[in-house]
Amino acid sequence: MPDAIDLLKTRRSVKPREMTPPGPSAAELETILTIGARVPDHGKLAPWRFIVFEGDARERAGEVIARVFAQKNPSALTAEIEIEKRRLTDAPLVIGVVSFTRPHPKVPAWEQELSAGASAMNMVTAATALGYGACWLTGWFAFDRDVLEGFGLKADEKLAGFIHIGTPSKPSTDRPRPPLSDIVTRF
Repeated sequence: MPDAIDLLKTRRSVKPREMTPPGPSAAELETILTIGARVPDHGKLAPWRFIVFEGDARERAGEVIARVFAQKNPSALTAEIEIEKRRLTDAPLVIGVVSFTRPHPKVPAWEQELSAGASAMNMVTAATALGYGACWLTGWFAFDRDVLEGFGLKADEKLAGFIHIGTPSKPSTDRPRPPLSDIVTRF
């Protein structure tokens, strides 16, 4: 297992199309989900939950996405609908991070939404630490209420994103990072 600081300094996203099986074992998935739930959570509200898409569930989710896409795009070509069907099938495991807020006098909704984001990032980092490639993505369907309803989300729930996890098929290249001098100021 890599040193924590080295891992955080070198972590990079792996594109789902560059992932192959195997994905995490049941025990590794439990570790990833446990780490996803271990984030800052002012008020102990747990304003997030997780949906696991693995095996055939990825194809069933793709059917939901494709059906909604076809309904909203009646002139869509068959090839375009097929692309939508495969949205969650590249990686062997996809975790949906669902975000919701609860009324609280001391914890604003924004802070609760940030907790869901921290949860997603923790899962990306945990998967990377276990030796897998991981990528946090959204896409049009992450914001479409009909798709979200098809995935079982309630009206007051949002999708913070999908965490795609699998074995990298090739080394991942880094992207340019902003120099600290461009993003850090001192007060």
